[in-house]
Amino acid sequence: MSQHGIGVIGCGMISNFHAKAIADITGAKLVACFDTIGASADRLAAATGCRAYHVLGEMLADPAVTIVTIGTPSGAHMEPAVEAARAGKHVVVEKPLEVTLARCDAIIQECAKNHVKLSAVFPSRFHDSNVELKRAIDENRFGRLTLGDSFVKWFRPQSYYDSGAWRGTWKLDGGGALMNQAIHSVDLLTWLMGPVSEVHAAAATLAHERIEVEDTAVAALRFASGALGVIEATTAAYPGYLKRIEIHGSEGSAMIEEEDIVKWDFAKPGPRDDVIRAQMQAHRSTGGGASDPTAIGHHGHAKQFREVLAAIDENRTPAIDGHEGRRSVEIILAIYESAASNQPVQLPLKADPQFRR
Repeated sequence: MSQHGIGVIGCGMISNFHAKAIADITGAKLVACFDTIGASADRLAAATGCRAYHVLGEMLADPAVTIVTIGTPSGAHMEPAVEAARAGKHVVVEKPLEVTLARCDAIIQECAKNHVKLSAVFPSRFHDSNVELKRAIDENRFGRLTLGDSFVKWFRPQSYYDSGAWRGTWKLDGGGALMNQAIHSVDLLTWLMGPVSEVHAAAATLAHERIEVEDTAVAALRFASGALGVIEATTAAYPGYLKRIEIHGSEGSAMIEEEDIVKWDFAKPGPRDDVIRAQMQAHRSTGGGASDPTAIGHHGHAKQFREVLAAIDENRTPAIDGHEGRRSVEIILAIYESAASNQPVQLPLKADPQFRR
C-alpha cells in the first residue's frame, strides 16, 4: 500500500474518531486539518501533530494531502466535498452524505467529473457480526426474506441539542433521530434486505424543545423483494439502549444488538454456526452511542478507511461509494415526506420532497 496523506475538514467531535482511525492504519497519515473556527483546527493539530489550516483552499493546495475526510455539520458536506474534488483530492464523507438528494448528487457528480474516489462513512457495515449476517443472506440461508427491522432507541438530553446552533435544524442537521442517529441502521437494513419500494411513516417531536426536527419516528416498509419491515428511531427513550437489527425469513432468523449476534437460528445448520455464535457475542466495547454520542469506537472507521485506501491503490470503486451513501438519505427523506403527508410514499423518489417547514 502506498503512503496516503489525509486532511480532515471539520474539527468537531467526529474528527477525533477519524484521527484515531487514521493513526491505526499502515500507509496513512493525518497531515492536515481545517475548520472554519480556527481554534478547533488548532486544537486537533496540537493533539495529533498535523498541520492546522484556517483557509480551506490552502489545505487543498498542499501536495501532501491526497485524501480528505469531511466531518462538518451534515448540511455543510457538499461545499467542501466539491471543492476537494475539484482540487483532485479523494473524498470521504461522514454520514449522511448530505441532507438532500440534490446535494448528494452534486458531490457524486463532481467526484466522477474529476476522477477522484468518493466514499460515504458507514462503519457498521464493517463490523464482523454484520459481515457474517450479510454473508448468510447472500448464501440464501434465510430462504425467502420476510421481515427486516431496525430499532434505535437512544437518549439525548436537551443539552445535546442546545450545544450547537446547527443541531436539530433542517438545514444543517437534515433531520433528527433518523437522519442523525439511526441512519447507520437504515443503511444496514437496505444493504441487507435490498431496496425499499414504499414507506408509510409517522414522526413527532415529543421530548425536546427548540428543535425543528423529529425526536421520534416509526415507519412501515415494503422492500422491492416483497418483504416487509419496520424502522423505529428515537432520541427520547431514557436511558438509551443498544441498537438492534432483526432479519427473518422462511428458513432462518438472526438478531444483532450493537455488534453482538444474539440470535442465529436456521432450519439447516451450517458448519460454522457454533463458531459464529461463540465469536460474535460479548463484543460491546462501547455503549454504541445509545446515551452518549462520544461513547463509540473507532475500529469500524479504521476498517472502512483501509478499504477506501485499497480502492484508491487498486483504482476501483470503494465498497460504500456515493450512490450507496445516497440510498439511506433517500429512504429517510421518503419517511419524512410520508410522515408529513400521512400517505404512503413510493421509492425511488423523483426529486427532493417538499416537507420542510
